[in-house]
Amino acid sequence: MKNTYKTQDTFAITTPLYYVNALPHIGSAYTTIAADTVARFQRLQGKSVLMITGTDEHGQKIQRTAQSKGRSPQEHCDLVVSGFESLWQQLNIQYDRFSRTTASNHELIVKEFFQRVWDRGDIYLSQQQGWYCVACEEFKEERELLEEKYCPIHTNQKVEWRDEENYFFRLSKYQEKLQAFYQEKPNFIQPESRRNEVLNFVNQGLQDFSISRVNVDWGFQLPVDPSHTIYVWFDALLGYVTALLDPDSEPTLENALSKWWPINLHLIGKDILRFHAIYWPAMLMSADLPISHHVFGHGFLTKDGKKMGKSLGNTLDPFELLKKYGSDAVRYYFLKEIEFGVDGDFSETRFINVLNADLANDLGNLLNRTLKMAQKYFKGQIPDIHGEEIEVTHPLKAIGMSLGEQVIQAYTDLAFSQVCEAVLALVRTSNKYIDETAPWSLYKQCQLEALAEVLYSVLESVRLASYLLSPIIPNISNAIYQQLGFSNDFNDKSVINSSEIFVKQANWGALPKNQILGQPQPIFQRIELAETVS
Repeated sequence: MKNTYKTQDTFAITTPLYYVNALPHIGSAYTTIAADTVARFQRLQGKSVLMITGTDEHGQKIQRTAQSKGRSPQEHCDLVVSGFESLWQQLNIQYDRFSRTTASNHELIVKEFFQRVWDRGDIYLSQQQGWYCVACEEFKEERELLEEKYCPIHTNQKVEWRDEENYFFRLSKYQEKLQAFYQEKPNFIQPESRRNEVLNFVNQGLQDFSISRVNVDWGFQLPVDPSHTIYVWFDALLGYVTALLDPDSEPTLENALSKWWPINLHLIGKDILRFHAIYWPAMLMSADLPISHHVFGHGFLTKDGKKMGKSLGNTLDPFELLKKYGSDAVRYYFLKEIEFGVDGDFSETRFINVLNADLANDLGNLLNRTLKMAQKYFKGQIPDIHGEEIEVTHPLKAIGMSLGEQVIQAYTDLAFSQVCEAVLALVRTSNKYIDETAPWSLYKQCQLEALAEVLYSVLESVRLASYLLSPIIPNISNAIYQQLGFSNDFNDKSVINSSEIFVKQANWGALPKNQILGQPQPIFQRIELAETVS
């Protein structure tokens, strides 16, 4: 197969393919918000973007869950998938492909990939015995187990003793190649703490892992032995490849990999890091395929400082949170308040305070009062001044001129909290600037040129802030742009963006003079502390 490498103008990003044992939770939402934000940022720069999300639907756990609910596995999967699709819609997630591992074209891709690895001699039959967690879909070492043989991750479920023949992938064969790869591509695993975890694990020595199960009906049969079912991870990881197929393309590896491969970024939770950072690149090496560019393992979420769980009664329902506060509020809080890559906490009191301070007060009030002054003093138009005419030493222009570059780097580094802090610094300085220059006094003193400069520079700073925050809070950015007299829609993927447009809009001074302004409206209603979401 030819190795077709993408151009610099394309960008492919994936969330995990979420396991459909239950409806989506806040952790799934967190990863997907981040992925959508990255995809929007890349589109804004004029890149051709493919955002992939989807569901992992095979395995014994699904089979048992479906049986316990009196459904067929497929009925169960369809029901849960509709929940994911509904949540992504409510979160304003603009995915391009939804990959399901039960899709017929996926089976063909998995079997072709399996055959390549089989032909390489990297799959063999052997006996495996040990303690098996159905929820994890993997064998556990005895030293990992809790008292009375409970799983250390699914602490309310006992492991089962298994003694069976499985087909194994020769992971141990790729230890040195993986170590060399990590050295050659130090940014493949991010952040640094996750990279160190992987290096430590690999350096201790890799064991071959089983890629098949017996007595499991719900999955694809092994091409070389129909009594075995392909194990969930060997199947699931290839869902990223299947998603690359154009809808009318024949499902072959060559067609799937022709445009978008290798994936630029896999965004995952740190609990599935081993599969994406060790198993996946080794499988790709075996199949003689290029490896994805980056894997980023983010942290876990807690609530009020405690791990979330049904047993503690402190789970956080993303559907309820969205119903109460809306998508932009949820997106902003989780990306601004939690440093991406480390564990973070949700507190509803903190949530409300942050949103009121940043979006209602600092950004919203700034736009509202400045627009009202523009209506009163300049007949509802942008003052007759251009950004280039304002001195570079101007306090807002001085910040704004370097802000775009700073924010671009932060988005590139997935440092979403830094994006928000940098933009909010300009907004807060703008509020302070209005208070210090007192435009109402300038008007009374007939200092109209000075007044024009004050109002233009503040409105332009609000425009720049909303543009740079649009991947995170697209609806609020739309409202700001419309009130500034633009017709932009940051939710419209069909809009042709380009690097030239991005460079202009991401720099201070792009607000056209004399443009007719819209009517001032609150862009974010202040939230009053009420009943908590559970």
